[in-house]
Amino acid sequence: MSGREGHVALVTGAGTGIGAATARLLAERGMHVALAGRRRELLDETARAVEAAGTRALVLAGDLGDSAVPKRLVEETVQALGRLDVLVNNAATIAVGPLDAFTLEQIDRHLAVNTRAPLLLTQEAVPPLAASPDGAIVNVSSSVGSIVKPGNGLYGMTKAAVEYLTRASAYELADRRIRVNAIAPGPVETPIHEVWADDLAAAYADLSRRIPLGRMAVSEEIAVWVWTLVDPDTAWTTGNVIHVDGGQVLGLPPDAGG
Repeated sequence: MSGREGHVALVTGAGTGIGAATARLLAERGMHVALAGRRRELLDETARAVEAAGTRALVLAGDLGDSAVPKRLVEETVQALGRLDVLVNNAATIAVGPLDAFTLEQIDRHLAVNTRAPLLLTQEAVPPLAASPDGAIVNVSSSVGSIVKPGNGLYGMTKAAVEYLTRASAYELADRRIRVNAIAPGPVETPIHEVWADDLAAAYADLSRRIPLGRMAVSEEIAVWVWTLVDPDTAWTTGNVIHVDGGQVLGLPPDAGG
């Protein structure tokens, strides 16, 4: 028994990568899962995996760049599944380049999806989470929220904001017994790298050599930390940002070069 049987999670960015892996793992632990993302066909694939684990899946297609979407996601989750116990703010967008090259459209998109959406979702989720016996939020940040990495200034800025949001909301929501924590992954083998890397294999090799443990992660290695932070057995922890990054924030390995 996991202590979460019959509980409900809302996971954003659930069509691929960390979000999909998280949804599958939460379902394996007995949770029903609302799956949010832009591409319905990918959400449907995750939904089949959730249902194969024996729990219910709710597909909620929508673009979190639209400020009206967070409210709809929470309302439809509670309406269809009856409650909300866990919110996983995982969806993100990324563009890589020098700070002075980003367009206003790119800046606005990053702020809307990576920072505003988690805040709005948190606001909307407070009432049902407060009604839960163990309401919990996990925000997915990034190692570049803590380290300076060339080309990641815009993305890293939004992720640093997510980490502050985590600490602030953990403090403010503690009296309602809602726990808020964050995970800051290093490079993970997910489709998000395809938006900036022309040669994915070369990009993965370069990323791996810059990590002290010598490799990138797979999504399941991040998902297990989401579960750890919502597991009722860890109910006395809140306001943490946990780096799951193979040691990336410690610095380059001695033989990594520049």
